[in-house]
Amino acid sequence: MKYLFILLGLAVFCIACSENKAEQNKIPDSKSGVTHYTTAIVEKTGVASSIKLPAQLAAFEEVSIFPKVNGYVKTVLADIGTKVSKGQLLMVLEAPELQQAAAQAKEKYIRSKAEYAIDKEHYQRYLEASATAGAISPLDLSTLKGKMEADSALCNAEKVNWQMQETMMDYLNVKAPFSGVITERNVHPGALVSATAKDKPMLELKQVEHLRLQVDVPEAMASNLKTKDTVSFYVSSLQGKKIMGRISRQSMNVNAQYRSERMEIDVPNPAGFLSSGMYADVILYSKGNINSLSVPRSSVVTSTERKYVLLVKNGKISKSDVSTGNEKDGRIEIFGSLLPGDSVITNATDEIKESN
Repeated sequence: MKYLFILLGLAVFCIACSENKAEQNKIPDSKSGVTHYTTAIVEKTGVASSIKLPAQLAAFEEVSIFPKVNGYVKTVLADIGTKVSKGQLLMVLEAPELQQAAAQAKEKYIRSKAEYAIDKEHYQRYLEASATAGAISPLDLSTLKGKMEADSALCNAEKVNWQMQETMMDYLNVKAPFSGVITERNVHPGALVSATAKDKPMLELKQVEHLRLQVDVPEAMASNLKTKDTVSFYVSSLQGKKIMGRISRQSMNVNAQYRSERMEIDVPNPAGFLSSGMYADVILYSKGNINSLSVPRSSVVTSTERKYVLLVKNGKISKSDVSTGNEKDGRIEIFGSLLPGDSVITNATDEIKESN
């Protein structure tokens, strides 16, 4: 009997507590008189979250190599898969007309240089003779000086033309602009290549020892990420292997169509296990916005017109519009005109009306 009285006493105590708690959440309702709602406190804290996003590996540097001048392919020194160094000779073209033009330009420069030297010597002698009064006419001296300066200008012009022709000849030797791997080859010896045709490159060069992991991050999460934040990713070729990296660059631009921001992670690839073009699954971690507020996920009502929470203040219910951020473990970040410590209804629905 003694134990029976103790159990009855505990039962009465629990019932009393639950009735007191329910009393705190009694809110007048115009239709039903008094309705009980469970409320939660608005907290000032960010919500840490993670998200899995598709991404793609790209070469850190890549270039399509087109001919600068018209010519025939004489020699191809690199093929698909060939590792090349910066400045390495990849291909040799031949263009007889360029060689002839360079030879003619050189001859013109040599001839103009000789003529300038003769005129300069002639002018110097007349200048020395003019020291004797009446020996040389001032008009003749001025004429010789003008001819010498004109020949000097012509000599310089011919020199520039010759150097330009030599530069065009250098374009016949196709060299690698940076170290990498040849990933595409579309020409063979004897093929005619044109500087104006841009439909298909002669060679494709990519830097694969250093890759870029490109991922488009949703707008809501992108604002909480910054450069050097840690990310991890997986690729199908390395099943189960977790690869770590840090955000290296942010585009600082939101794509208007997909509402996402492009971010890049630098990925060293000295062993060559990864390749440009591979797809990857990126896991992004966000600590959340420290200035945001958070409530239970069930407190946010999303309708076709708005997104809001039901604020309880002085026994009355009012709708307060919010925008949302990260979400995890049943809590969600909210941004609006609420304050920390405010009470909102949990398990809110659009059927709950505002109090008059």
